[in-house]
Amino acid sequence: MGQEHDVGGGAARTQPPLSMEPTEAYDRLRQGAPVCACGGYLAGLDALHRSEICNALTFDRLNGKYRTVREVYLASGENWNQTFYVMLFRYMGDPANRETYMELARRVRYKTVLRERGEQGSVRIEAMLFGGAGLLATLPEDDYTRLLQREFDYLSRKYDIDPLESDRWQMRGIRPANRPTLRLAQLAAFLSRHEFVIERVIECRSGADVYRLFGVEAPQYWSSPCRTEDPASERPRRVGHFKSDILAINLVAILQFAYGTYTAQDGLLARAVALLESIPAEDNRYMRRWSDYGLRPANAFESQALLQLAAVYCASSRCAECPVGRRIVQELCGREER
Repeated sequence: MGQEHDVGGGAARTQPPLSMEPTEAYDRLRQGAPVCACGGYLAGLDALHRSEICNALTFDRLNGKYRTVREVYLASGENWNQTFYVMLFRYMGDPANRETYMELARRVRYKTVLRERGEQGSVRIEAMLFGGAGLLATLPEDDYTRLLQREFDYLSRKYDIDPLESDRWQMRGIRPANRPTLRLAQLAAFLSRHEFVIERVIECRSGADVYRLFGVEAPQYWSSPCRTEDPASERPRRVGHFKSDILAINLVAILQFAYGTYTAQDGLLARAVALLESIPAEDNRYMRRWSDYGLRPANAFESQALLQLAAVYCASSRCAECPVGRRIVQELCGREER
């Protein structure tokens, strides 16, 4: 993760006097937490010690996400297929609409989708998703949207689907490729193609495996500029490699880890780690901040560690609970912390 060196300025490994008390040392760390000033210290560690901290942070993150999956599992009636389904909706869309996607998955349940996967499955699943999302009335009226509305009128009565209000969806500031219209069409295409896919999710061992599973293409109808809110050009209909990697990191590896933890299968925990190590490191504002200190993660396992450090510990000035902060205080105070 980057090269071994100290960074000058406020981020350098400036050592306080050995007589400094841990309380004072933590106060100093908290002052630098908003700019992740511990990056200079982390970059200056040798590869072995940096790897130890990386492992601790990534498993900290995995365990935190396991707790989220377990909450969804319990809310899903202890059904792993419904759990996967809700988590798929959570990460298929954009963060601004995350809770709305999850609520849609609770209203249009996976068992309902499975019952309608016949010859007209794709149309009926689209009708349930767009109708359940409350978005049918927002689409341009034509023969196809009228068909979807008729199908939803029937299916909503059949399965007692209570649609969301359309204003629950955040549309401003969402990239065209991430707009709910396109993502729901891709979800419908995926769900009409696959049945009980959690077994295939558990089996994924590489980013290529994940892309083969999730790299579906929405029908041509949904790439029209008037439906993607992007009048300049048609949008790509296929789930791309970037989105597939996001699903690998936040959905597939997490479900492997959660299911392995729940069923006490250590092999699945190792598979989740190996999958993260096969995925390129994320490129986001957190990683760009760490790169200023010379920290360049080699893969998603390492970038998840840096994300956990920045978003969970530095952002909340939780230096006393952080494996990096605790190590710095132990070193700089010249003794083991009691």
